[in-house]
Amino acid sequence: MPALKTILLGAALLSVVAGQTAPTTEEEEAAILDGTQECVAYGLKLVTDALAANQFPPLDPTTPVPDVRNDTAGTQKFQEIEKSIPNIPVKTEGGTYDNAGDPDCYWTETQCVVPKHTGIKPDIAMAPEPRTLGYGFDDGPACDHNVFYNYLSAQKQQATMFYIGKNVIWYPLQAMRAAKDGHEICVHTWSHGYMTQMTNEQAFAELWYTIKAIKLVTGLTPTCWRPPHGDVDDRIRFIAQSLNLDTVMWRFDAFDWENGQNGITPTQIQGFYDKLVGDAKSGALDSNGAIILAHELNNFTMQMAMDNYPKIKDAFDYVVPVAIAMNKTQPYAETSVTLPSFSEFAAANGKSSSSSGPGSSSTGNTNTGSGSGNADAGSSSGNSDTGGNTNTTTAGSTAKGTGAASSLRLSSGASLWLSLLLAAVAWS
Repeated sequence: MPALKTILLGAALLSVVAGQTAPTTEEEEAAILDGTQECVAYGLKLVTDALAANQFPPLDPTTPVPDVRNDTAGTQKFQEIEKSIPNIPVKTEGGTYDNAGDPDCYWTETQCVVPKHTGIKPDIAMAPEPRTLGYGFDDGPACDHNVFYNYLSAQKQQATMFYIGKNVIWYPLQAMRAAKDGHEICVHTWSHGYMTQMTNEQAFAELWYTIKAIKLVTGLTPTCWRPPHGDVDDRIRFIAQSLNLDTVMWRFDAFDWENGQNGITPTQIQGFYDKLVGDAKSGALDSNGAIILAHELNNFTMQMAMDNYPKIKDAFDYVVPVAIAMNKTQPYAETSVTLPSFSEFAAANGKSSSSSGPGSSSTGNTNTGSGSGNADAGSSSGNSDTGGNTNTTTAGSTAKGTGAASSLRLSSGASLWLSLLLAAVAWS
């Protein structure tokens, strides 16, 4: 069945024709400001060669990643850690769990961020510095994010981008832009699924292939991740930590992903942003700052971020990528990229750090909270980050998902995609 879906995906791609030249460099892609044009599929040789060689799973969004069977290094790494993975049952939708005892530090049920099993780092759930916002966005790279990224660049604002592996492969030039603009890039899994409902092999593969995709496209190996929907327990934390990934959660949920769902309106979402700004101004964040959950998902979420940025910038002393908030100066495995320490950033921006707390000396994921960690009134208490595979572009353009080929239009160079997609048949 996966092979058939891949063939259908390739056929759907072939059936659409585009009348424009495909971008071949990050600079060319970054110059495109029309959302419809940005989202035309293109075949970057770096990626198509890797896919044709079966270095990545099929891009069909309905095909799960079962394991790393086609990846020698991945298989070896999994075998190294397999026996040490905590013996925690795979969670099931609607299953029962001991919430009171919370033996697995199961965030989905209890918002626990301090692991119960030994040897596992606590989650990064808040900024240890006062009046500081860890600023970032999930579900990218969005194919039509240039206007948004241009805005961030104009504001000299860098953020933490939690990227979905499939999106990086579909839109590698957009991912390259994030690296060039100096944003911190983290993992948001390959397909945006519920990680605690996956086997050890599946969860490992979701992270492994996303790390590999980001490394292929940007040359950088991420050291952080955020679980889709916040769905994580100590089993998944251990697997992520074994891949040198810090688990990043949040203290404030913008609920921008929920626009038009469950009765949530733009006015209500604006209210969530207003709550964050109000908390910062009222002194509620004077002891510890916040980390935001917002999304690079569609035009609405990106526009909401731009509309509210001036208010956020005014309310907080510091708006920084999560790594800087945590005083993490080396965001990637590669030493070629470094970030300023929090105190260096503060001094360069005309202020000095006012805290002698964990953020002043932290080099990893120190969490000042305990227990649930998300008790803040503006925080989420359930499965929030659910938007992953939908991307709606500017008015008049088509809706796109991480692999919804039926709505993609091929550029002149994108015939390469057929060969690589058909090559993926061999995967199954």
